[in-house]
Amino acid sequence: MPAVDVVDETFLVVPPAALAAVFSDRSNWSRFWPDLRLSVYVDRGDAGIRWTVQGALTGTMEVWLEPMLDGTLLHYFLRADPPTPYKRLKDRLAAIRTRQVAAKAIAIDLKLELEGGRPPGVAP
Repeated sequence: MPAVDVVDETFLVVPPAALAAVFSDRSNWSRFWPDLRLSVYVDRGDAGIRWTVQGALTGTMEVWLEPMLDGTLLHYFLRADPPTPYKRLKDRLAAIRTRQVAAKAIAIDLKLELEGGRPPGVAP
């Protein structure tokens, strides 16, 4: 089991292609994950991307873009280990929490940017 195992889901009222374009743009990777080096091992087009991860963590990461209702459910997965194992449970939990908060921040930032201020209940 990896030391860091993060799963997140956020609904965005945008088509999967709009999110796929953001995640396939390599210039965004260092903005979203500045301490990680990513290598694509499966590009699923509008369904998302799977990467191997190196740097501050080593493992795998995925965004899965699931069409839902009038938008997309953005699924995020990160399963990785640090270069040196955590010595204390407290350190491991802090690392997991940091990655959880970062994942949600990416999703919320994209929601605000791509939905363009659309009020709830209004068609995209």
